[in-house]
Amino acid sequence: MNEKDNLINTWEREFQTTLKCLKNFPAERENYKPHEISKSAKELGWLFVSEEQTFVNGIIPGKIDFSNIAKAPSSMKEVIHEFEKAHKETIEKLKTLNDEDFNAMMEFPVAPKKMMDFRKIDLMWMFLMDSIHHRGQFTVYLRLVGAKVPSIYGPSADEPW
Repeated sequence: MNEKDNLINTWEREFQTTLKCLKNFPAERENYKPHEISKSAKELGWLFVSEEQTFVNGIIPGKIDFSNIAKAPSSMKEVIHEFEKAHKETIEKLKTLNDEDFNAMMEFPVAPKKMMDFRKIDLMWMFLMDSIHHRGQFTVYLRLVGAKVPSIYGPSADEPW
């Protein structure tokens, strides 16, 4: 399997797991925040959509614009719908890229006022890992509101094997 196919297959698998987590969240608790400075569950769910759109739509041309990130829609149901739609569009875009596109270099911030060059495919992997990190946060929200935490990389207390 080549690097592009590995990225796409992993992204698809992680998307399905994240979608399962989002669908387990009780709609009536979508504004839940574990702390006053935390994002609400709906806002955290929206992060999966907005980051996927922002990163992929920025990495492909070589410039990420963090200033135009859309606000979360009015319900978790809409967040889930937009996540499914955005992911499908992302995968279609990734499939059109060739090795030269993935191996092209671009600058990305690594610290305040500090940029580094990265291969575009490495930034896509970085984004995917960040998304997985945020999914971990989201599973804590699930547990705190009494919802079921699905199996992710192995059994969970709510979904034993």
